[in-house]
Amino acid sequence: MSVPPLLQVKGLKKHFPIRGGLLRRVVDHVHAVDGVSFELAAGETLGVVGESGCGKSTTGRCVLRLIEPTAGEVLFEGRDVGAMGPQELRGLARDMQIIFQDPFASLNPRMTVAAIVGEGLVIHKLADGPRAIEERVVQLLETVGLSSDHMRRYPHEFSGGQRQRIGIARALAVNPKLVVCDEAVSALDVSIQAQVINLLEDLREQFNLTYIFIAHDLSVVEHISHRVAVMYLGRIVEVAPSRDLYTSPRHPYTEALLSAVPIPDPTVARKRIVLEGDVPSPIHPPKGCHFHPRCPRAQAQCKTDAPVLRELAPGHVAACHFPN
Repeated sequence: MSVPPLLQVKGLKKHFPIRGGLLRRVVDHVHAVDGVSFELAAGETLGVVGESGCGKSTTGRCVLRLIEPTAGEVLFEGRDVGAMGPQELRGLARDMQIIFQDPFASLNPRMTVAAIVGEGLVIHKLADGPRAIEERVVQLLETVGLSSDHMRRYPHEFSGGQRQRIGIARALAVNPKLVVCDEAVSALDVSIQAQVINLLEDLREQFNLTYIFIAHDLSVVEHISHRVAVMYLGRIVEVAPSRDLYTSPRHPYTEALLSAVPIPDPTVARKRIVLEGDVPSPIHPPKGCHFHPRCPRAQAQCKTDAPVLRELAPGHVAACHFPN
């Protein structure tokens, strides 16, 4: 008997209204997320990559209902997240947490570290009394590589890497099952990035966490992810196990992305694929395949028919009429 997935996303869409004119009427929409579907098993890390503005962060926030989706379904342990009321959503917040991109802007500068990390314990009544909360906060800080001496300090007294560790401790405080890492290491120095990624991997194994790891750095995603989903202009164009995606990409956009990753060995030659033109506007995305105006393999069918994700190898799917 197969184990049901922890998270199922079906046909997720988010269209932001554009208002104009004297009466501020809706004149158009930004198609930020345009029909995203995927599944996530417990204990798995799904990397989500793509250019800026492709809908990665919006997808993650729609899953958590930090942003209300326009259409589609999000099922967490079989429960419809979109149909939940305020009370149910508060309970769901225990199971689904987020680590934000900016480790300074996401922390309240007027609160001490103890208050920031312990806030979830108070809201969800997970500790009996101030002493129990303090003991739990100390335990969480030590888990993420900080000490009890940091409890009484404020966010501005820490480095970027330390602030991100505080954000991780805050997310872990309520014992979540799913954590959305929204560009969690992109604002950090490369050496600090490695430390935070290793920490996230250790925590996943220790607490059986499930991650949606959103990033634009392909090398970072390769290191931490079991599977990788590639997004372009609001749609997922390819999903595959991490090793398969990096060694044998099947979608032309994925090929172009990987060709741009720097290789530290100067003796290794790689053909760079330069895409022509700019990314089309998400206000008026192209008909058919969204990638066809820039695709070197585009044919007439690509301009009219939107490709669907289809399996090209075990566990490897791509939305392309003419894959590799």
